[in-house]
Amino acid sequence: MAEKFQNKYRVPSARLQHWDYGWDAAYFITICTKERECLFDEIVNGSMNLSGLGIIADVMWYEIKNHAKNIELGEFVVMPNHVHGIIILNGNDETNAKGVADNANDPHDAHVERRHALSLHDQPQSPPQPQKTIGQQRFQNQGKNTLSSIVGGYKSAVTKHAHRLQFNFAWQSRFHEHIIRDENSFQTISHYIVNNPANWSVDKFHTA
Repeated sequence: MAEKFQNKYRVPSARLQHWDYGWDAAYFITICTKERECLFDEIVNGSMNLSGLGIIADVMWYEIKNHAKNIELGEFVVMPNHVHGIIILNGNDETNAKGVADNANDPHDAHVERRHALSLHDQPQSPPQPQKTIGQQRFQNQGKNTLSSIVGGYKSAVTKHAHRLQFNFAWQSRFHEHIIRDENSFQTISHYIVNNPANWSVDKFHTA
């Protein structure tokens, strides 16, 4: 898995209000069922035994690549009441850069373009005019091919197919995301996902 991370992604600023979740990076995603109800079945002898809903959640994850651009998928697992997975955006920065190519000689636009590769502490701390943070803009418009739109599409697909088959199913309204900052973290999180079923009894999402 190391080759998926090494030398590809920026290290994000800790001030995530200034992080665009459409930027190239590896993201660790956790999505829970509503009220953490164990709808995807159970762990048996350290392995996940998938219910019909669990199979839908599993299959739809791998369909993500057919509905989103510039994406790679890392490790993934369906657990009794949640899913863990790694989503890697790789190519969005180049796509976005083409949109400003015609303005390459404009000093203001050049500064905006450089922001994609710089952490916040390298940028001016006091902009001349008040501006909305990236986080505030994201709240109003999640954008195309962003982490929110990709995860939202996955959740909708699972819900749609579950209801079509007359399963009573709903996700928790939000999802947990974590920007993977370096190769060691990428490896650690990948191993955590793979070994999650065997460690279910001590998992923070475990319910009786």
